[in-house]
Amino acid sequence: MGITNSIDKILDYAISREIQAHDFYSEWATRVDNPQIQKVLKEFATDELEHRLKLEAVKAGTVKLKPEEIGSLDLADTVEDIKPRKDMVYVEVLVLAMKKEKTAFKFYTKLAGMALEQNSKEMFSLLAQQEANHKLRFEIEYDLTMF
Repeated sequence: MGITNSIDKILDYAISREIQAHDFYSEWATRVDNPQIQKVLKEFATDELEHRLKLEAVKAGTVKLKPEEIGSLDLADTVEDIKPRKDMVYVEVLVLAMKKEKTAFKFYTKLAGMALEQNSKEMFSLLAQQEANHKLRFEIEYDLTMF
């Protein structure tokens, strides 16, 4: 398998995960009772669509992912897991989103460690950084909301 083919497969998989995340948030936007939470979930779905479009642009060669230093408030590690339900409040939606992004970060980090080709390792690391950046965004919002 050539390097380009490997990178394309990695990006295809990452794109499929963004589609799944978009679908998850879109579905829950129709299930929850609170109109404000519906709006937030729709915004999260839109964000996932934007992530997908960015990855598609990377695959097409029109955008490059660049390594960047991503911080963390480590809030995703300190809050309890949330199961989605109809009566979620805003803070719970943020926790749900933080946890989903943390899981994606760990997944790509693990794949980077398992990859045999250097280009694949780098792509998985870049994808992990993107997920860490998303998680940080939700952690900051959570921190601002709670404190």
